[in-house]
Amino acid sequence: MMTTKTMTATPISVAAVQAISDRYNEPAWLRQARLAAWEVFAATPWPTYKEETWRRTRLTGFKLENYGLPQAPERVYDSREALPADLREELAKIDSAGALILQNGRVVYHELDAHLMEKGVVFTDLRTALEQHQELVKVHLGAQVPATENKFAALHNALWHNGTFLYLPPHVVVEKPLQVLVQQDAGAAHFHHTLLIGEEDSEAVIVEDFRGAREGMSDSVAEVFTRAAARLHYLRLQNLDETAWNFGTQRISTGRDALYRHLQASWGSKLSKVWIDLELEEPGGHGELLGLYFPQDHQHIDHHTNQNHRVPHCTSDLLFKGALDDHARSVYQGLIRVWPGAQKTDAYQKNDNLILSDHARADSIPGLEIEADDVRCTHGATSAKVPEEYIFYLMARGIDRRTAMRMIVQGFFEEVLNRVPVPGVRNKLEAEIAHRVGIE
Repeated sequence: MMTTKTMTATPISVAAVQAISDRYNEPAWLRQARLAAWEVFAATPWPTYKEETWRRTRLTGFKLENYGLPQAPERVYDSREALPADLREELAKIDSAGALILQNGRVVYHELDAHLMEKGVVFTDLRTALEQHQELVKVHLGAQVPATENKFAALHNALWHNGTFLYLPPHVVVEKPLQVLVQQDAGAAHFHHTLLIGEEDSEAVIVEDFRGAREGMSDSVAEVFTRAAARLHYLRLQNLDETAWNFGTQRISTGRDALYRHLQASWGSKLSKVWIDLELEEPGGHGELLGLYFPQDHQHIDHHTNQNHRVPHCTSDLLFKGALDDHARSVYQGLIRVWPGAQKTDAYQKNDNLILSDHARADSIPGLEIEADDVRCTHGATSAKVPEEYIFYLMARGIDRRTAMRMIVQGFFEEVLNRVPVPGVRNKLEAEIAHRVGIE
């Protein structure tokens, strides 16, 4: 059994890597993996605009040495009633079968329906999973996103301090969503790792909501495994403070006849750079990648997606929609790749942008790379301003301008919102959209 020692703030360095392993008395294999990841990080140059994936996103003003690892909170809560009012209200927005709240990597609250535990469902933090299910974690941790993936993935693999862990046994269906609140304090570097495993014919919806990190940074990784006929829905809400730097690498593998749905909602951060890779690795797999973003002021949101069809008879569907206001900027770069022999592939990719000011800018670069001859693959991208006649039409019917704009923007996002399987999440998304167009 691993023991936990007192956490103190530590500058980011190889000493911090060693300190994390010492603090949690980690097994030798994990310590070695961390140190190897740090070596990759140290040997990998910082990205520059000369690289295609960074051509439109620059790290001007970002200095890693400005951030240290956060200190863990002292208080934990043993019931919902004991939670602060704001956290109780946030959890109450979703009718869930389990909830997990982490602050600076420490679990401050956890609940899971007893009947799910009896069925073998493991829904907990990654540290606890490492203690209680070490072999399961060892097999999957880093298998999807190795340290060599990119510089930020290497930094994350060296320094992750905790995360979300979900294991669904074969044939188990979780009827209500599971929800996670990731609270991150100001001025620090946060490294949250999400590990989701759905065994054969299992089903669940999990919602993660990232918050805070004012004047700090968040460098997260998500690794998702869906086995044969599994049905997994992962809804990821990025509500970080608008002064935070945000980096993320997410990769999903699908088994035979598996169904996977992914939602990335990007509201917060000063700058976000997120990679989302869907790996269709066995026949019959279907994946959906949905995205919403609404940057304002000088926010910069960059999504890079890959739909990798490696085998025949798989389908994928991507729909990312964004509205941009003020001096905000978005970048979307996506690729559908059909590997040799992946016949009967059916893949779709679409990115739409609604420009709400004269200074906002959206760059959209969809792409296809096809090495099979019996496929159906299409992609498209649009960027447009709201026609003034649309607003006039609504105002002529007694609707004020702000409400008219909210209705137009809401209608623009509706195509994605209609595919969100959790009413509470949809309500949260609609409330954020209303807030951003000036309607509380």
